[in-house]
Amino acid sequence: QVQLVESGGGLVEAGGSLRLSCAASGRTFSSYSIGWFRQAPGKEYEFVATIRWSADSTTYADSVKGRFTISKDNAKNTVYLQMGSLKPEDTAVYYCAAREGGRSTVVAAYSYWGQGTQVTVSS
Repeated sequence: QVQLVESGGGLVEAGGSLRLSCAASGRTFSSYSIGWFRQAPGKEYEFVATIRWSADSTTYADSVKGRFTISKDNAKNTVYLQMGSLKPEDTAVYYCAAREGGRSTVVAAYSYWGQGTQVTVSS
């Protein structure tokens, strides 16, 4: 059973940085892609970034490109989302998700989800 556990959220001032972690277990993830999504209050899930486990290839939403970086540590089975130049509009619950196969920006393409971690950016 795939398990994903996010951590690293918190309260930060605009312009600050945070690093989110997604610890993955239960499978060998070489054939998987891991995605980060977020959901702000009253809004739909929004794609943020994704990484293909075996290839390190990445995709970013335009809204975070140049500010966020997705990466992974194979030894720790952990995917990171380094967030910089944070803005109040980045405030949301951030989720990591896993899918078998290539990268996707579509919520429904992901089979496994973590419980989420809150990120709040104050102005």
